[in-house]
Parts: sequence; C-alpha cells; structure tokens
Amino acid sequence: MENKELTLLGTATTYRQDYAPEVLEAFTNKHPERDYWVHFECPEFTSLCPITGQPDFATIWIDYLPDVKMVESKSLKLYLFSFRGHGAFHEDCVNLIMNDLIRLMKPKYIEVTGLFTPRGGISIYPYCNYGRPGTKYEALAEQRLFNIQAGNLRAGR
Repeated sequence: MENKELTLLGTATTYRQDYAPEVLEAFTNKHPERDYWVHFECPEFTSLCPITGQPDFATIWIDYLPDVKMVESKSLKLYLFSFRGHGAFHEDCVNLIMNDLIRLMKPKYIEVTGLFTPRGGISIYPYCNYGRPGTKYEALAEQRLFNIQAGNLRAGR
C-alpha cells in the first residue's frame, strides 16, 4: 500500500452498528500551502431519534479547507454509517460530525450541514462551522454563519 497512514482501503469492510469516531482515518495533504475546498455529499445518512428510536434520514454536506491532514473517504463512509444505531437529535449529529473531524484533521475551516427529511411536517437543516481561531478562517466562519440562509440550503447552496 502506498500510504501507510491508511488501514481501511483494500481490506474487507466491517460496518459498525454503534457510533464509532475511532474508524476515521486521515492522510497527509500534498498541497497544504494552498487554500482549496473539499466537499462531501452524503445522501444516505441515517440516525435514530433519541426519544422515539425512529429513524431519521438526511443528506449531510461536509465542506472544509484542509491543512496538513485530510479525511479518507472510506473511513468517513464507515463513520457516518455508524450513526445508524445512534440516538441523537439532528443538531447534535452535525455538531458531533464537525467536532470529530476537527479532532482528526485540524482543518483551517470546516462546515457541516444536515438536510433532514421532514418529520411531522417539519424539515430541519442544522448548520455548524468552525474557523481556526486567530486566523482569517475564524473571520470566514463568522461571515458564513451570519450569512447562511435556509433558502440557500434548500436550493443546494
């Protein structure tokens, strides 16, 4: 294997049935000197309502500006799959995802959006973001947070 940082690629896939942030893996960014966006769209996210145990379905958008480390996509898929048996409110899901990815990669900037399907006639689209404190990315986070509009989310940005 070319990259010794990664253990999941090229091996049999084991799907965890419990919340498993430890499955996340990172690899070294070959272009840390450049700011660029990485976008993941995960249209098959599921979690459980922590009160009723009923399934919730969403598309999760993850956007980030990498620094030294980047998340490996198969590990991200397995991580997101691990929410299927996890009871958490929509807002908690997006914050957990963001926090786990910050711990893994220490990105310059990251945002996570959940486009949850309606339940009881109400759609919920939680959004959270983070910019590295004391940098231009902190200002970017503030700007994007205060300029985000639900209409932009429904329209796919």
